[in-house]
Amino acid sequence: MNKSFTFIAIGLVVLCGCESKQSRMQQLLLKGNIASKDRNWQQALRYYEQATQMNDCFADAWNNAGTVYFEQKRYEQALASYDKALTCDPHFLNALINRANTTYQLKEYYRSIDDLQKVIVARPDTAIAYFALGLSYTRLRDFAKALQVFSKAKQIAGNDAKMKQELLVNHAIVYYYLHHYDSAQTELQQAARLNDREPNIYNTLSLIEVELKHYTEALNLVNEAIRLDPHQSYYVNNRGYIYLLQNELSKAEVDIDESISKDPDNAWAYRNKGIYYLMKEDYPSAERLLKQALKMDSFVDKIHFYMGMAYLKNGKKELACQSFAKSKQAEDLLLTPDLLRNCK
Repeated sequence: MNKSFTFIAIGLVVLCGCESKQSRMQQLLLKGNIASKDRNWQQALRYYEQATQMNDCFADAWNNAGTVYFEQKRYEQALASYDKALTCDPHFLNALINRANTTYQLKEYYRSIDDLQKVIVARPDTAIAYFALGLSYTRLRDFAKALQVFSKAKQIAGNDAKMKQELLVNHAIVYYYLHHYDSAQTELQQAARLNDREPNIYNTLSLIEVELKHYTEALNLVNEAIRLDPHQSYYVNNRGYIYLLQNELSKAEVDIDESISKDPDNAWAYRNKGIYYLMKEDYPSAERLLKQALKMDSFVDKIHFYMGMAYLKNGKKELACQSFAKSKQAEDLLLTPDLLRNCK
């Protein structure tokens, strides 16, 4: 099931200049920023390119170009722009945070952590760096460190209500992974008191109710998340998963297919489509979809259990047992004694 991890973007940099060349560079930078705010990405990139042609080490323009690429999910190009900005200015903290966000999206979590630790050394009171660090540790399933850095971020977030809410939700998500459902629910209730119109609160509460097998309540909660944000493919996919658990396969297929259509890079949706095929007893299709999900993102929850079931149904016992071992290590809590005995 999908968990919606939230990034807080670093804004575009505005430069002030005095000399004639610097003034022209500043004008191009400002024009690029205006185009960016209007989401006129190509025009913005043209202005930033013109600025860097005047000075190949204009770090602010490289950083802002990276932000434009990031907004378009062109992460490789964003990374190249941030690399260039940091080559020109290795101490450029905004670019370090932006590059960390980009390498996170590219699943290069250790590189993301390295950049964020540099930010923290330079500016120990940067709550956003601890926040992003917690996201990377969560993806690495180092939940103890994730809780630690999220807590640190909460201490230094000050009066930023939005940041506090994001931290509460993501802290709760880590508790969810640790199966500490009461603690997760308590933090989500605190987050709701800050803003009860945040859809990810209801999505995460829905995840907990699924684990408790309270499917009707889970469905009500995820429907509230969808009502608040009907464009978020993760929520629709999660509803599809609940329908799978209720054996309402036609409804599940509609939601999962819609989620894939909205976001073709959503590995969780491919996992759910694989489960759908398992339940339809189309085991070759199940194996294909689950392999695709695993290749896209190894973090996907319970993927090894379902992968093992697909292998087992396709007569690949050795591969099934390897997947079940990974499922046990991940504490998916889905393995039965019979499946474990079958692998001895």
